[in-house]
Amino acid sequence: MTDIEIAQAATPQHIDVIAARLGIDTDMLDHYGRFKAKVMPFGDKPLKGKLILVSAMTPTPAGEGKTTVSIGLCDALNEIGAHAALALREPSLGPVFGMKGGATGGGYSQVIPMEDINLHFTGDFSAIEKANNLLAALIDNNIQSKSRNLGLDPRTIGWKRVMDMNDRSLRDIVIGLGGTGNGVPRESGFNITAASEVMAILCLATDFEDLKRRFGHIFIGFTYDKKPIYARDLNAPGAMAALMKDAIKPNLVQTLAGNPAFIHGGPFANIAQGTNSVIATKTALQFADYAVTEAGFGSDLGAEKFMNIKCQSAGLSPAVMVLVATIRALKYHGGVALDKLKEPNPEAVAKGMANLEKHLENRLVYGVEAVVAINKFVSDTREEIAVVVERCRQMGVEACPVDFWKEGGRGGLELARSVKTITDKNPPPFTPVYDHAWSVEKKMETIAKRIYGADGISISAQARADMAKIDMLGLSGLPVCMAKTQNSLSDNPKSIGRPENFELAIREIEIAAGAGFLVPITGTMMRMPGLPAIPAAENIDIDGEGRISGLF
Repeated sequence: MTDIEIAQAATPQHIDVIAARLGIDTDMLDHYGRFKAKVMPFGDKPLKGKLILVSAMTPTPAGEGKTTVSIGLCDALNEIGAHAALALREPSLGPVFGMKGGATGGGYSQVIPMEDINLHFTGDFSAIEKANNLLAALIDNNIQSKSRNLGLDPRTIGWKRVMDMNDRSLRDIVIGLGGTGNGVPRESGFNITAASEVMAILCLATDFEDLKRRFGHIFIGFTYDKKPIYARDLNAPGAMAALMKDAIKPNLVQTLAGNPAFIHGGPFANIAQGTNSVIATKTALQFADYAVTEAGFGSDLGAEKFMNIKCQSAGLSPAVMVLVATIRALKYHGGVALDKLKEPNPEAVAKGMANLEKHLENRLVYGVEAVVAINKFVSDTREEIAVVVERCRQMGVEACPVDFWKEGGRGGLELARSVKTITDKNPPPFTPVYDHAWSVEKKMETIAKRIYGADGISISAQARADMAKIDMLGLSGLPVCMAKTQNSLSDNPKSIGRPENFELAIREIEIAAGAGFLVPITGTMMRMPGLPAIPAAENIDIDGEGRISGLF
C-alpha cells in the first residue's frame, strides 16, 4: 500500500488516551477533533527526559527518510520498554505540493492523521502568515500615513510578506502601484512561511511574553535620518501576538503505533534554523524519559543550527546524534547518476562514504556520540550495506540497518538499544562550534571551515556593508543561521561527496533580531522556492466522500 493508504487504514486512539500515556490531564488540552489537540505549555516544569537528535548525511533531492527514522526510532524505543515521545516539525505546503511530498514519515512509520498534518493541521502556519503580513501592512500604512509617519526610508525595508507555497514569481515584486490611494510604490517580495522570522520566533520563544518581546525586536529598516525602526515602534507586537495565541501551543498527535508526537513549528534548515519549537521539545522532555527530535537536511545545516542556536538559546543538550544514511545517497555521492541509484554498486558506496565520514567527524566537534542508521531500501544489497557497517566500525561508530518503513518500530530494535545505551551513560553537555561573542566574520568562517570543510570564506561588498550595519545596531553578538544549499557540504549544489579546496561565498547578511540571529546567505540561495517541472500537486485529489489520495 502507499503511505496514505496505510495511514487511512489505521485505527487511531483518541487523543485523550495518548495524553494520558504522558500523564497530561485532558483539561490541559484544546481539542481539534478526536485525534489532534493543542497542549497548554507547562512553563517551568522540570525536564526529566534525555534528548535524541536525528540528523543525516548530505541528502539526494528526494531526501533520505530522516522523519521516517525519527518516528520509527520513537516506536522502537517504546517497543524495548523505554518511555519515548517525538518532537517534530510541521510540514510546509511548499514541499507537500512541490517535489518531496508530505513530511509525516512513510510506510508503517508515520504520524497520524496524515492528511490533516500535511495540509492545514491546526492552523499554525496560517497564524504565522497573518502575523507576518499584519506587520507588512502596518509598515506600508505608516509610509502612507501623514499624521503618524515615522519617516521610514522604503529603500531600507527588508521585511517581506509570506505565504506557505512555492511560487517563484513572487520573489521580487513591486507593490503600491495604481495611484496615491494604493500606497507608496516600492520593491518588495514574498518569502515562504517556513523561512519567515515569525516562524523562527515561534520556534525559539520560551513562553508568550518572550514571543511578544521578540516580536518587538524585529528590525524593519531606517528612517531618512538613519534612525533604526523596530516592530515595537509601530505598536505591532500586541496584535501580532494576539494572532498567535493558539499557535504558540504545541500540537499533540500520535504515531501509527499509538506513541505520542508533539509536532510544532516548521522552519526549513537550508534557509532557516530547521528545528521544531523549543516549547514542544521541552514539553516532550517534561513528560517522557526520551525525546526524539530531528533537524532538517544534513548535519551541516539542521544539526549545526540545532546545537549553536536552539540548544544555546534554550539550555538544551542532545545525549546522542543519530545520523541517517542510505545506500542510494552514498552511491549518489560516489558519482552515480540519479537514474542508476537502484543498480548494485559497492564501489560507488565506498567512494560515497567520504560524505558520511565528514558528517561523522562533525559530531566530534561537538563532543557528541553518534550512531548511524542505514535506512534500507528494497534495492540495497548485503554487500553494499556491509561496506557502510565496516567503515563506520573503523571510525568507532555503530551502524544499524533499519527498515521502519516496512516493519514500524520493530524494524529498528538494534538501533533503539544502541541509542538507549549511549543516552543512559549521561554524557556531558555538547561543545558549541563558536562563541556568540565572536565577530560575525569569525563565526561564519568557523562554521565554513570546521563544519563544511571549506578553506575559508569570501565576503561580498554587500555582505561587508551588512556587517557594518549589524555593528552599528549592536547586533554582532547574535549567532549566525547560515542559508546554504542542502545538496552539498559546500555552497555549490553540484559539488557532491566531500568537497575540498573551496571558499564559501557570503553574498549578503539578513538581520533577524527578533529571532535572535543573523542570516548569512551563501551562493544563490533563495527564501522563496519554486515548483518543480512536475509538482506533486498534480497527483493529489479528493473524492466525493472527502477521501484524499496522492499524498505521499
